[in-house]
Amino acid sequence: MSQNDTKQGNGDVFSSSDRDGFIHRAFMRGAGHSSAALRRRPVIGICNSYSELNPCNAGLRDLAQSVKQGVIAAGGFPLEFPTISLAEPFIRPSTLYLRNLMAIDVEEMIAASPIDGVVLLGGCDKTVPAQLMGAISAGKPAIMVTAGPRATGRLHGEALTIDDLWTLSDRRRAGELDDDEWQAIEGSLVPGVGTCNVLGTAVTMAMIAETLGMSLPGSSLLPATSGARAALAEDTGRRAVELTRSGQTPTDFVTPAALENAFRMLCAVSGSTNAVIHLEAIAGRIGHRLGLHVMAELSQSTPVLAQVRPSGPHLLEDLHEAGGLPAVLNELQPMLHTDALAGTGQTWSQVLGSVTSQKHPALRSAADPVFAAGGLAMLHGSLAPAGAVLKRSAADPRLWQHRGPAVVFDGVADLNARIDDPALGITKDSVLVLRGAGPVGGPGMPEVGQLPIPRALLHQGVTDMVRVSDARMSGTATGTVVLHVAPESAEGGPLALVRNGDPIVLDAVEGRLDLDVDAEELRRRTPATAAPAPRRGYAALYRRHITQAPEGCDFDFLTATAEPPVATRPTDH
Repeated sequence: MSQNDTKQGNGDVFSSSDRDGFIHRAFMRGAGHSSAALRRRPVIGICNSYSELNPCNAGLRDLAQSVKQGVIAAGGFPLEFPTISLAEPFIRPSTLYLRNLMAIDVEEMIAASPIDGVVLLGGCDKTVPAQLMGAISAGKPAIMVTAGPRATGRLHGEALTIDDLWTLSDRRRAGELDDDEWQAIEGSLVPGVGTCNVLGTAVTMAMIAETLGMSLPGSSLLPATSGARAALAEDTGRRAVELTRSGQTPTDFVTPAALENAFRMLCAVSGSTNAVIHLEAIAGRIGHRLGLHVMAELSQSTPVLAQVRPSGPHLLEDLHEAGGLPAVLNELQPMLHTDALAGTGQTWSQVLGSVTSQKHPALRSAADPVFAAGGLAMLHGSLAPAGAVLKRSAADPRLWQHRGPAVVFDGVADLNARIDDPALGITKDSVLVLRGAGPVGGPGMPEVGQLPIPRALLHQGVTDMVRVSDARMSGTATGTVVLHVAPESAEGGPLALVRNGDPIVLDAVEGRLDLDVDAEELRRRTPATAAPAPRRGYAALYRRHITQAPEGCDFDFLTATAEPPVATRPTDH
């Protein structure tokens, strides 16, 4: 409706004295806002991924009200708007398939809307990276409030967390749990709103946002429905006004140094392997790449400090009690770029100056770590020329170095149809291989990399074995599971050439993943074929432009190729 110009908007449109200002105020007054409120600056958007189709983010509707209180208290004018919301359990073929679509939605809504800055409200696994990616590219001041973890469930007097699902599922497959017990578990596993209550992808990404300075220090682990998280949301609203008046944008916080800090933190807490992909995608939005070799060096020099489910016996609330992310970074301080900015605008050196270390079983000291280094093993070799990843801290140490014959499955349907077939001859020494589940082949790298242990082996007491795929794995899962093999089979990677019985060699100590087959024999083989390319819609766009795991699975046209827009510095009216 504007007839003056079509440039990307800021909050000036509500205070302008021309016809456009009149029109904008008239529409907003129809929504119940006063003329005086509409002239307040800065205008802070609240980018909310609340959805009834996303229980993990269900608490964001209430948190948005707290953010608004903080914005108003600081003299700003808050306006809430929705974006796509991606619920990990519900979206098919995977939430990663739609992460970039959400990032586009977030970027364009921030850039085009009449706002000066934005508070991001996300929580579930892909909503956090999508919002960070979109906000970085939009270039307006931004800060985040995550949904927070839900409470721990209880069953028969024992703690029940989402990572218990995998063991319980195996027990169900083995016939150890009857229908009544299974129903009791269903009613207790998810006791309320909020993200998964272990160090899965959602909490890992919240901690990464905090490390990057995109949320306030100490925010990641506050319980979803606590008064402390509501107060945090109000503080974040105030901080958004400060950021907007200063003109600081996400690229002031998300720097190469901050990304290295975030990866070290990921290794120290044994966070989700999915975060490796998201960190590369975030890095790509500032024109940077961490890369396999840098990640390997960082992992090999970072001690594993946290002992939290799914990579330890303690609860997420125990890590919060131990001091949360600031306590983790305090232990890592000699290894960090402490001149990187925290969400308060202070350097991390300044923030950590007031943090005191305390003994707690959920968080070991750097002097007495769980593992000296290498919680995440970054692998490469003849089976993964562009890399792969293994959460070594969640794997059986006896399998860190292993050689075994491949048993190959082409896609999830084939896996589900044949995994329990006795004719396959699977032994505990076999290497289960799943292909056709990468960014293109999945599509969207579904979280199917934790291939189930065959039923016959479960009855023998086998609880872990080497599994290799071009897929991802839930951040709540464990095991000796090699993921993100690149290039994927659908793009002609060596995984497409593997045959049953081929020796596969894993060396998680040296960082190797090899297919021990003569090169001449491999040249004679015909690779497994990918599905035909879709011809229309988002599926066609996705197929043409999706990058591989080492590039973060972003669209090639969304990475940083030009200077970001310059933020305006509003004054009070």
